Amino acid sequence: MGKTILVVDDQANVRRLLREYLEEEGFRVVVAENGRDALYAARREKPDLILLDIMMPEMSGYEFMRTFTKEQNTPIILLTAKLEESDKVLGLELGADDYITKPFSMRELVARIRAVLRRVEKGASGSEVLRVADITLDRGARTVTVGGRNVRLTPTEFELLATLMAAPGRVFSRAALLEAVQGISVETMERSIDVHIRNLRTKIEPDASNPRYIETVFGVGYRFRPPEEG
Repeated sequence: MGKTILVVDDQANVRRLLREYLEEEGFRVVVAENGRDALYAARREKPDLILLDIMMPEMSGYEFMRTFTKEQNTPIILLTAKLEESDKVLGLELGADDYITKPFSMRELVARIRAVLRRVEKGASGSEVLRVADITLDRGARTVTVGGRNVRLTPTEFELLATLMAAPGRVFSRAALLEAVQGISVETMERSIDVHIRNLRTKIEPDASNPRYIETVFGVGYRFRPPEEG
């Protein structure tokens, strides 16, 4: 059996269709109808990826993420009928790796799933250890330490940090970072990079409002400050 996908949606027909299609694609599928049941299922089944609806009774997708992302860094793709940019940004801020807006193509959804899973596997299969300043990133173990302190990152945050640390001083445009992480589709707004960078700074910077490691290059993008400039 292939990778395990947890599908969380309050509509029974959506759960059924997703389960049938994903199982035909070789995935093992577990379903839940709200965030509360999803927490139980995620803790029990330890899925490889979660497809998460936002608007659900009892516990919304946002509430689920506020709890679950403190426990695990399982990749999450949001299933959202909301079109407002602020809703998508909030989902990314809470730890989602990507989102897809309803109604969506099943083929596109599977492509997104495989892309995110490839990103996780790519990191896990490598043995590279990056050390810049007092940050150590271990691709094989998928761990990050800052000054000896362990930091939990989402898969997207991990790949963004690895990309920046691999070339200290190089300025990356948002488009280049979108391409580098490879799990975010080209349709995903470039502003999502700003959200992930902001999350990264909150986790690794001593003062996120005055970043020491990840610098903004106005009008261009971001770079990891070389140690000699620290």
